[in-house]
Formats: sequence, C-alpha cells, structure tokens
Amino acid sequence: MKKRLLILIVMAVSLIGCATSSFYHLDSKEFDEIDYGFDVKKVKVRNINVAVVDEGEGETTLLLVHGLGSYIKGWKKNIPELSQRFRVIAVDLPGYGKSDKEAYQYSLSFYAEVLTELLDEMGVERVVMVGHSMGGQISMITALNHPEKVEKLVLISPAGFEKFTEGEGQWFKDVMTEELVHDTPIRNIDINLRSNFYDTPEDALFMVTDRIQIRGARDFRKYCYAVAENVAAMIDEPTSDRLSEITQPTLILFGEDDQLIPNRFLHGGFTKDVAEIGRKNIPNNITKVFGECGHFVQYEKADETNNAIIEFLGK
Repeated sequence: MKKRLLILIVMAVSLIGCATSSFYHLDSKEFDEIDYGFDVKKVKVRNINVAVVDEGEGETTLLLVHGLGSYIKGWKKNIPELSQRFRVIAVDLPGYGKSDKEAYQYSLSFYAEVLTELLDEMGVERVVMVGHSMGGQISMITALNHPEKVEKLVLISPAGFEKFTEGEGQWFKDVMTEELVHDTPIRNIDINLRSNFYDTPEDALFMVTDRIQIRGARDFRKYCYAVAENVAAMIDEPTSDRLSEITQPTLILFGEDDQLIPNRFLHGGFTKDVAEIGRKNIPNNITKVFGECGHFVQYEKADETNNAIIEFLGK
C-alpha cells in the first residue's frame, strides 16, 4: 500500500513538472492582448480607464469583483449563467487586467470609491456586490461606506473575516513585496495557482498561462506594485470588527478545503471556523461551506455557486 502511494505521489509530481515545463515556451502578451472570451469596454473613472464586461439584463444588477492578482476572466463560469437572469457587470480593478495601472494610493476605500463612481458613470443606482477573496473585503467596505449603492452582498471566500495582529500584519507586508511578485518563478506560478483549488481543473490552467505571458508586458511592474500594495491595503483596513455593521442581506460561500483562508503560515486551523465568524457576526446572512472545494469556489464549484446566488436573490 505504501509503495503504491509513493508511486502515485511520484507520478503526480512528474505530471506537474511536465505541465510546468510546457509553460516556459509561451510568448509574452500585453494585458490587452489576453482573450477574455467576452466583449470588454472601458469606462473612465477619475481619469482611470476601468475595464468591464457588461452582459445580460434585468431589474437586478450584479457587480463581480475579483480577488488579489486576479481579473475578470476568473468569472468565466459564472457570467454566462448569471447573465441569463440578471445584468452582470464584471470589473478589472485598477492595477489589474485590462484596466489602467499606475502608482495609485491603493486602499480598499479607494476601490470602493472607484466602483461606486463606475456605477454612476454606467447609470446603475444599486447593485448586488459579488466579491471573491480580496474582492469580498472590498465589497464589504463598499457596503459599509456606501450602503445606498449596495442592495445585497455575496461574499465568496472573503478576506476580512480573519483577524491579524499588528505584528502579523507587518510580517505580511514585509513578505509580500513588489519584487517578490515580479520575480516569481514559472514553477511557483503553477504551484500558486494549484493552491487555490482542492482538485485543480484542467480548464483552469489558463490562469497560469495568462499570468506567465503578462510577465513581459509593458505594465507588468505596475501590476506587481498593485498586488503588493493591495496586501497592505487589506491589512490596513480590516473589516473583522465591523461585520455587525453590515445591514445588507448577505450570502457567504466558502470551500471547506481552502488552503489560503485561514492563513496557514500564521494561524492554521480550519476554514469552517473562519466562515463561522461571518455567520455569527453579520446580522442577516446565509452561509454555505462546500466540501472538496478550495479557495476559488466560483470556479471549482461553479454550478453550486451560480445556483446559490440565484436562490439567494430570489428570496
């Protein structure tokens, strides 16, 4: 039995190695050259060109906000289904994807202001904010700062429930630097992607491919700056002590096997315990934890996520 297990482990490592080696031969691409599979338009907010995908129609509008290091394309399994019932706007946050990248004064409140002004520019009065990871924490800040703009919240593997001490936060900032992001080896890009899943789907490997190809983009250094600054922003503007102030009906979705929440280097423990923080402290919420699912819930459990959102918005 042990011998068989060892053989399986060696085979798995070999397969990852083969997949990684194929990535070394990819050509570089500019951010705007990455194919999203949807029509992308740009809306100017605060002199920033913000890239959006705007699909579907209906009385309810969903605003999809991606997580750290991610982009609109991470919602590719959700936009088609949800846009059959709702208007769905997915955004590349400033610093990411096809949106402008500069040395902005990054904070979660900065993003909240950009998003609310984006909605004004697009003529949208209120939205259901659907945020993944960092996007979940941004969504909470937006709901707290601009409750008139946020009808409901959907928080998918949200950052912001887990508490960090001042020392832990400083460690996080010291570790996650612009140089670290910029110099990440190709093999580590592959490993980092796989850490987002319980069982990495083959059709998710575009996340690795795209990330490798943009390393040669003109604005790649600015993207790396945004990622590093956003880590500091999440630490500097915590939401863990403000959950009871959220008045909007909220759907909370987590994967039981999330390897990123809680932080395994600082806290360890179980994701279900972090989910419980939200369940206990947000006044009006529904909390679901999916088994055999990692951090990228909306991709690994796309059907379950879409159905949960549709059911939640039907109440």
